[in-house]
Amino acid sequence: MNKDRKIYLPGTDKQFRHLKNQAQWDGSDVLIIGSNSENIAEMFLDTGAKSVIIILDDYDSLLKARYLLKSRKHISVRLMDFSNTDFKDAAFDIIYAQASISNPLRNKILREIKRIIKKDGLLSVGEIVSLKESVPKFVNDIWDSGNMLPLSSDKLTEYYEGRNFEVVSLLDLSLYLRDFYLESKKLLANKMDSLSENEKSYYKKLLKRISHESNAYLKLDGKDYMGFTSIIVRKRT
Repeated sequence: MNKDRKIYLPGTDKQFRHLKNQAQWDGSDVLIIGSNSENIAEMFLDTGAKSVIIILDDYDSLLKARYLLKSRKHISVRLMDFSNTDFKDAAFDIIYAQASISNPLRNKILREIKRIIKKDGLLSVGEIVSLKESVPKFVNDIWDSGNMLPLSSDKLTEYYEGRNFEVVSLLDLSLYLRDFYLESKKLLANKMDSLSENEKSYYKKLLKRISHESNAYLKLDGKDYMGFTSIIVRKRT
């Protein structure tokens, strides 16, 4: 595995490594759900996966991913509703979602995942979680701006078991949220210098949200309220 590849998502590369310590995927068909997953797809392919498909729910992310992966013929990128895909039943050995289903559609997405994952397949999910029952307004603002609906960290196992999944392994990666937000601030500062005025206008809303989330988390003790957990589950038969 190329150790120089960085994952610009909550949990950084630690969710992938958590799964790698628990599973083998030689010759497997892998589905990745969510944006900024190009490096993850390459890591799967370079460590034995037969094929990798990324599904995205917005056109800008689709264009970006296809451009970055244009030379990787065993990785395909498709625009698709996460909760209503075009895949046949039991199509994938492994499904991977890093900070991409912690939203109000989680229940519907999980029902679709259960349909398209194989009998003994594994689902690796990185969940944004709430560390306390009551959180301050700035945390709720972060979640609202990102369309996030976090589960409580101490109820994560109960949630997945209640939806007929067997929990294989769970790992608290909250420590690495700080790394993600620090990297986001650095990328934002570098990116702003290279954007044209038209691009700044186009990305204004996204850039504003990233800046707000990073500053709020880093300066207002977001670590006391926001966490990130990697959970690996298997569908019960």
